[in-house]
Amino acid sequence: MNNARLYQVLKGPVFSEKSQMLGDSLGVQVFKVDNTATKREIKKAVELMFDGVEVTRVNTLNVKGKTKRFGKSIGRRNDYKKAYVTLKAGQDVQMADAGEEVETTAPASETANNE
Repeated sequence: MNNARLYQVLKGPVFSEKSQMLGDSLGVQVFKVDNTATKREIKKAVELMFDGVEVTRVNTLNVKGKTKRFGKSIGRRNDYKKAYVTLKAGQDVQMADAGEEVETTAPASETANNE
């Protein structure tokens, strides 16, 4: 397994009520992964992407795409693979690009704005 392959394994996190509850209570993170990825590749990819994280277990499942109507025609959503990654107790992955910016500088003083 080379690093180029490991960077292609994880496609993105899954944000749902179930995945948030699992993350809060059991320390499980949920990811969309490549359809051909193995459990060993997923484990190595998570440990490579997020420094200082130890993976204890990986469970995978294939999600079948739903059949949907688009007007008169019938279409089908894509199939994808989902991985439930259990982390060692007390560890968490940091998703900085999840839409919120992390503030690292101190806020400006309010007196400068009131002048």
